[in-house]
Amino acid sequence: MIEVKNVSKFYSQKKALDEVSLSIEAGRIFGLIGPNGAGKTTLIRILNQIIEPSSGQVLIGGIPLNPLHVRAFGYLPEERGLYREMKVLDHLIFLASIRGLTHQDAQKSAGHWLEKFEIQPWSKKRIDSLSKGMAQKVQFIGSILHDPQVVILDEPLSGFDPLNIQLILNEIKAMKVAGKTIIFSTHNMNSVDEICDEVGLINHGKLVAHDKVSALKTQHKTGAFKVRYKGNQIAFANALWTGFEIVSTEEIGDKCFQSVIRSRQGQSFNDVFSSLSPALELQLIEEQLPGMQDVFLKLVTDSTP
Repeated sequence: MIEVKNVSKFYSQKKALDEVSLSIEAGRIFGLIGPNGAGKTTLIRILNQIIEPSSGQVLIGGIPLNPLHVRAFGYLPEERGLYREMKVLDHLIFLASIRGLTHQDAQKSAGHWLEKFEIQPWSKKRIDSLSKGMAQKVQFIGSILHDPQVVILDEPLSGFDPLNIQLILNEIKAMKVAGKTIIFSTHNMNSVDEICDEVGLINHGKLVAHDKVSALKTQHKTGAFKVRYKGNQIAFANALWTGFEIVSTEEIGDKCFQSVIRSRQGQSFNDVFSSLSPALELQLIEEQLPGMQDVFLKLVTDSTP
C-alpha cells in the first residue's frame, strides 16, 4: 500500500501541494486527475523521489519512502525522453540497468516485451528512425521491463492510435491482475471510466475528491433515466406530468420510443415505474449515471475559487 500523509510542497511563495493525504492499495488502478497546473506532476515527482516534499511523508508498505524503493517503481513521464542516437535494444537495457537489472536479465526482459509489442524487428534500429507511436511503445516498455511493483503512468495513451491505446490499456489491466499498483494520470476521462478503480482529484494543490469511481458517479448523479416504451408520446408526457422533464426522445420502431427523462425533485426508479406503467408498455427503465468527464467538470468547478 502507498500512503501519502499530509504532503505539502512549496516553490518559493507558491504552494504546489497543500496537505495532501491519500492511500492506494496494491492491485488497484488509481486515477490521478485534475486540471493542468493542479499539482499532479508535483505529487508524481515526490513519489518517484525526484523531489522531496516540504512537509509530510510517503509510506510504502508502512516504510518511509527511501532510495531502496527505486527498483520497485516504474515511471512513464509525460515528457517523453529517449536518447535518439541509441538503438532500441541498447536503450532498453540501459533503462533496465538504472533500475538494478543485470545485463543478462535486462536483455531477456527487453526481448520479451519487444516481441509482445511486435517491435522485435526494430530492436537494432536507432530511436530516431522509429515512428512516434513506436517510440512511445519503447518508452512504455522501458518503464515496466524491470517488473516494478508500483507503476506510475503520466498520460500513457498520448500519441497512440486506437488500436495501440487498447493494447496499452490491456497491459495495464494485466498488471492489475498481477497485483501491481498502478497510478494512472491522465486528462482522458473515458479511459478513467474504463479502467480505474479509484480516483484522486487535485485542484489548486488540494485533494478535492478521493473515492471509488462508482461511488463518485453515484454521488453526482443527476436524476436522469433512460426509458424505452411502446405507446403514445402524449400519453408518455401526461404520465410524467410535472415530476419529470423530457430531455430527449427518439423513435426506434413502430410506436416504440426511447426517451431520456430527468427528475425534478429527486424521484426514484420506483417513482418512474409507478408513473408510467399504467399508461404504457414499458420495455426498459435504466438510471443514467454521469461519466467521469461530467464528474470531473463538476468537482473542478465547485473547488475553483
